[in-house]
Amino acid sequence: MPTVRDASRVFAEAATGQSQSWPRLREGARLRFVAGTRRDVRAKRPNGLSLLLRLDTARRAVRVVSLLTIDFAGVFLALFSALAFKALVRSHLDVSLAFNQARAIVAFAYLVSVLLFARSGMYASRVERPGFARILASLFQVMLVALVFGVASGDRLGALHGHAFTSYYIFYGSFGFAVVYITVFRSLYERLSGVLLRAAGYRRRAVIVGSGGHIEAVARVLGSGPHPAVSVVGFISLEPRPDNGLHSLGTIDDLGAALDENQVDEVIIADPDFPQERAVALVDVAHARGVRVRVAPSTMEILVHRAEFVPGQVLPLFELRAPVFEGLDFATKRAFDLVLASLALIVLSPALLLVALAVKLTSRGPVLYRSPRAGIGGTPFEMLKFRTMRDDADAHQAALEPHNEASGALFKIRDDPRLTWVGRVLRRFSIDELPQLVNVLRGEMSLVGPRPLPQRDFEQLEDWHMKRYLVLPGMTGLWQVSGRAELDFDDLVRLDFLYLERWSVFLDFAILFKTLPAVVWGRGAF
Repeated sequence: MPTVRDASRVFAEAATGQSQSWPRLREGARLRFVAGTRRDVRAKRPNGLSLLLRLDTARRAVRVVSLLTIDFAGVFLALFSALAFKALVRSHLDVSLAFNQARAIVAFAYLVSVLLFARSGMYASRVERPGFARILASLFQVMLVALVFGVASGDRLGALHGHAFTSYYIFYGSFGFAVVYITVFRSLYERLSGVLLRAAGYRRRAVIVGSGGHIEAVARVLGSGPHPAVSVVGFISLEPRPDNGLHSLGTIDDLGAALDENQVDEVIIADPDFPQERAVALVDVAHARGVRVRVAPSTMEILVHRAEFVPGQVLPLFELRAPVFEGLDFATKRAFDLVLASLALIVLSPALLLVALAVKLTSRGPVLYRSPRAGIGGTPFEMLKFRTMRDDADAHQAALEPHNEASGALFKIRDDPRLTWVGRVLRRFSIDELPQLVNVLRGEMSLVGPRPLPQRDFEQLEDWHMKRYLVLPGMTGLWQVSGRAELDFDDLVRLDFLYLERWSVFLDFAILFKTLPAVVWGRGAF
């Protein structure tokens, strides 16, 4: 009688249309069910054995309980800190009163937080759990819900416990502290759990399916970083086997056997032109073995995220609107830029004067370098930077072209001989970019957006790259927080597209927040 493995192979071959003896094997598969062997095809092992061998259920439970505990601590401490801070400012600190007030309302605040966090996927698995931007957005929603409830109920919740509040401070005060506490606590949890998982040797085993250079590109990205979470066990190519240094697992028809023999956790489709009929069969084969399927995003997947349904007379269509910031979006982003850029210039002005003095005293030439760049719509403007090179650096550009270390249109040399010693330090920590705050105030740039390229690089762009000039260029962007100069140029452009499609004030804030450690550590900067 056919075994469970035989039945899985039958279903896989039937899905791909490769089986030559489907009627005979189909009967064998039917007999297996008649004999009473019942098994969910999504499970790679019987439920009891899976629990004992992999402890997935226990690990998930520990994860959820840990995150719930962390969030409770963050919410309670946020309420306590906000109340204690207000008491300290207004009169004197009464710790017991602040503690009792926080305890009286923490149940309501925590319940709302958990429900909105769960809705945002913040208790999902490690690879699917969102980061700071979603935390900020969820806590803002919690504040709004609590505020609406407080106004509608006339603060009955606080009055019920003898702690009526006289202002709206409890809402925005606790929101500010919650952003700090929960972000820090969850960041520490991610680091600690990551260390424990790596110490236990936990890495997801993946097979990449695609064609040509797509396989190599996805494998390179998955393997980047000091502690990659994915182990690529091999690849399956739709085309003749490419020479990419990875282990070939055969053709697409060998997928089922490859998944069985290599204990694969997920299949990653790394080809934007992957045939639909093949994809359907691939999903069937993988799911029959309990293996998840993921797709590396292409430009089309990014575009579809903002597709708007347009009813048609014959065929319903989805319209892809231009990713430009206009109306309320533009006003919001511009106000965000003006406020933060003005504050930054005021706070950093002493440091900027010291840097300007250092540049002036250590080399000949002006303090500021006015770099011609293309702005929104290709409109030229002069981007301001502290001068980091000799005054005649532009004259030596052509001679250094053979030493370019960057891909695509970019020009980068890790040890550029034109750099001054002060300039090398400024570039290491991106201090030379700070004068662009003036460009932001002028309306020529934004704090966050696609980086404007020098004229030499701009002239080498392809037509599909030009979409990044539909918006104001930025001082920082996804380039700066996603590997910076370590990424290929086309990958950087796709990050720009992703930013344009997913823009929000929260995303801008998250990128600015993540830029700080990227600058401090100088990751990929040269």
